[in-house]
Amino acid sequence: MLDDLRALVEFAQAGSIAGAADRLYRTPSAITRQLQRLEAALGAELLDRSVKPPRLNSLGSRVLEQARDLLQRTEAMKSVASRDAEPHGLLRIGLAHALAEGTLIKPIRALTEKYPKVRLRLLSALTGELFNRLLASELDVAVVFLPEGKTAPSPLLTNIIASDRMEIVQSAAGNIDDDWESLSRAPWVLNPSGCLLRASLIDQMERAGFTPMVAAEIHYNIHLQLALIQSGYGVGLLPARFIARKNCRDTVEVLRPPSFDLRLSVAITRIGQLGALEKAVELLEHGIRHLFEAADTTKPVTRSRRRVPANRREARPRK
Repeated sequence: MLDDLRALVEFAQAGSIAGAADRLYRTPSAITRQLQRLEAALGAELLDRSVKPPRLNSLGSRVLEQARDLLQRTEAMKSVASRDAEPHGLLRIGLAHALAEGTLIKPIRALTEKYPKVRLRLLSALTGELFNRLLASELDVAVVFLPEGKTAPSPLLTNIIASDRMEIVQSAAGNIDDDWESLSRAPWVLNPSGCLLRASLIDQMERAGFTPMVAAEIHYNIHLQLALIQSGYGVGLLPARFIARKNCRDTVEVLRPPSFDLRLSVAITRIGQLGALEKAVELLEHGIRHLFEAADTTKPVTRSRRRVPANRREARPRK
C-alpha cells in the first residue's frame, strides 16, 4: 500500500496522472492501476472523475494528508534502521560500577560532539543487572567487565574491546610483604559482595590457602578506596591504569604475591543491531579502547624499591 500512497501523493503534487507517472518513472496506466487499487483497499473513491483531468475529491484530500504523514514516518523509520544514516535519537548506555569513573567522560563527550543529534542516557549498575536490562530492552548497550575468555550470556552479543589488569596496593609507607600469608593478615578495602573483581581476588587467595580480612566495603568508589589505601587504612585492589597516573604512583606501592594475575576483559554487550546508532556505538568503542591502550596496562606497575617517607629516613650527617 505504501507505493499506492506514494502514487497518490505524486498525483496531487503533479496535478495529473501523466505528471505523476513522469515523477515516479512509470507509465500512466501503472499510476492509474495504483490509484484504483488504493481506492479498492479503502473502499471509497478518492478521485473526482467527472472532470478532465481527474482531481482529488474531498475524501481524497483528507486521505492525502494521512498519506503524506505516513510516508514521512516510514522514511524516518528507515533512517533509524539504516547504518548509513547520521546517528540520531536516544542511545541508552549501561556502565558496570567498576568502570564508571571520570575518564569515561572523554569518549562520551566525543560521541555527543561528533553526533549532536544523539541523546545519551547513562546508567551505572552491577553487570548482572545490566544484562537483565539489555534483555528487557531497557538498554541499548552496556560496557562491562568479563572474566578473560568469557562472553555475556546468550542471546546477548559480546565485543571485547580491551583488557584491564588489577594490582594489589598498599600505602607507600606500608609494611605489608607481598606474600599471601602477609596479605591475609592485612585489612582489605574492597568492593561489596557481588563484585566480579572481589570474587576473583578471593578465589586466587583461597587457592593459595588464605582468606582476606575485609575491613572496608566501599560501594564502587575508586577514589575513596584509593584515599583509604593511601592513608594506610588497608590494602586494596585497584586497576593498573588508575594507579599508573602520576598523582597515584608515588603514594602507593604495588604488591605482587606469587602467581597473582588478575585480568578482566572490557566488553560492550548488546541484544542486537542498532541501525543508525551503530556509528555512535563504534565511536564509543574506539574511545574506550583508546583509554585502555593509552594506559598501557600490559606492563606491571612495579617499584624498584619501597619508597620510604621523609619522616622515616635516617638523617644524614652534614659535611
